[in-house]
Amino acid sequence: MKKEVTHCLLCTQQLQMQASWCTLLTKQFPPSICLKCENRFEEINSQTEHHALYTYNEAMKTYLHQYKFLQDVALAKVFRQQIFNLFKNERAIIVPIPMHPKKQKERTFAHMDELLKAANIPYKQCLAKTTIESQSTKTREERLQTAPLFKLSEGTKITNSHYILFDDICTTGTTLQHAKAMLEEAGVKTVRTVTLISG
Repeated sequence: MKKEVTHCLLCTQQLQMQASWCTLLTKQFPPSICLKCENRFEEINSQTEHHALYTYNEAMKTYLHQYKFLQDVALAKVFRQQIFNLFKNERAIIVPIPMHPKKQKERTFAHMDELLKAANIPYKQCLAKTTIESQSTKTREERLQTAPLFKLSEGTKITNSHYILFDDICTTGTTLQHAKAMLEEAGVKTVRTVTLISG
């Protein structure tokens, strides 16, 4: 993923590369999508205790399908500037929500890890998924009755009192609640949650 793109990763239109002193002196990634595609994503302005960057619209639905299920790992670059800007001054440990090993083998890459790698954000993978079941196929009642979805990864030591969980989308919040509970049980003082999308 080190080679920079010359055409929009979503619509294949040629990108207009314009270097400036601002982009050279500050940490600005080269564009990976065109302005037309960028404007199709809806940013979220109002925030609650959970922080999300975008709403779940048709453009985002298409993006997630192509990135996660069609295994287009190059699309990890699409939101790298936004993710970098969000976490660049963060002192808490960033923890991406993991995939079950079987599912990761099927998909060939860990999509949350790749988003952080593309944005040059350090992270710690200290959780392991205990089930391959998808929460999206369950009713709200079934999700509430679900057994713990995570355990601490083997050899994990809690070394900081502040952690941030990072996932792709929050719908009911069940996944993030389970992960947060596991970290708090392990002794983490504060756990915040951030997602790319609010569904």
